[in-house]
Amino acid sequence: MSTPYSYEQLYNFSRTIFIKIGCNETDAVTATKALLSADLRGVDSHGVARLSGYIRLWETERVNAKPAIKMIHETPSTGVIDGDRGLGLVVAPFAMQVAIEKARAVGTGWVSVKNSNHFGIAGHHAMMALEHDMIGIAMTNASALVAPTFSKERLLGTNPIAVAIPAGKEPAFVADFATTTAANGKLEILQRKNLEVPGGWVLTKDGIPSNNANEMKAGGLLLPLGGDKEHGSHKGYALGAIVDIFSAILSGANYGPWVPPFPAYIPMPENMPGEGIGHFFGVMRIDAFRKADEFKEHMDKWITRFRQAKTIAGQEKVIIPGDPEREMEVERMLNGIPLLPVVVADLEALSNKFKVAF
Repeated sequence: MSTPYSYEQLYNFSRTIFIKIGCNETDAVTATKALLSADLRGVDSHGVARLSGYIRLWETERVNAKPAIKMIHETPSTGVIDGDRGLGLVVAPFAMQVAIEKARAVGTGWVSVKNSNHFGIAGHHAMMALEHDMIGIAMTNASALVAPTFSKERLLGTNPIAVAIPAGKEPAFVADFATTTAANGKLEILQRKNLEVPGGWVLTKDGIPSNNANEMKAGGLLLPLGGDKEHGSHKGYALGAIVDIFSAILSGANYGPWVPPFPAYIPMPENMPGEGIGHFFGVMRIDAFRKADEFKEHMDKWITRFRQAKTIAGQEKVIIPGDPEREMEVERMLNGIPLLPVVVADLEALSNKFKVAF
């Protein structure tokens, strides 16, 4: 049974925990907003449920709470940032802001990041561009849990892509998705609920289809978007590979099977070729292509037409990417964010450890 907690309560608690591990006030606020954006938007696997995971990374000295984030290479429109092992929740907004400033100056901005950590939901970072009449793109590689098509070896992460596009009177278009059939976080939620996973999500370590939500703990594999070759898994594999290359090979981060795992108890891969986890961000100023008002007027028309699409009998209406998350955010700000008992127990353990009221 889930218990709802207000955004304010979770915000104050999370911010205080980040300060307790050594984050300054600005970074603690940045990290907390990024973290809770997941809970508000209904991506429960990436919100406060992961707070204890970040703390464990800090305890094993894989996360630096006081990073000296710096630009190590740049041109007018591009840059490479070293995150100094900082929280990805802090490093990613820093890099996205750099991309925004570059786009403001020359029309587009492209920033690749190395030496970072898990950055929460990609959509939060992509959406930073919206208020500037800009299109935002965010992606990150992640620890290897995914088998390329025809393989039974973990070589890619869930490697999400997010694209945020402003509109006029209509809400923004926000696509935020993993390049796997299902994100690992969804398996974690099913584990907490003691439910099975649908077919096409996971394989056993020997490459046999499985419905066991705990399969990954036994060396199982996530499947690329599409599931198998007949349903287009080669496309999901290609998308995940693109994210890996843009995020890590461009920046000097680790890639493929060498990306650091999120759970602190899992040993780091041997012979790592780069530094930390990698991200990639892009920002495009709309008026670098056409007048922003004209673009947004046509985005409204595009969105309206798709909302009016004729639907198959018995099916739901066509939605625009970002609609469910936006509606969820309104509902949860009003009625609270539901937390499963196992998540509450994790937060209570942090409360006791750091002597912070929860």
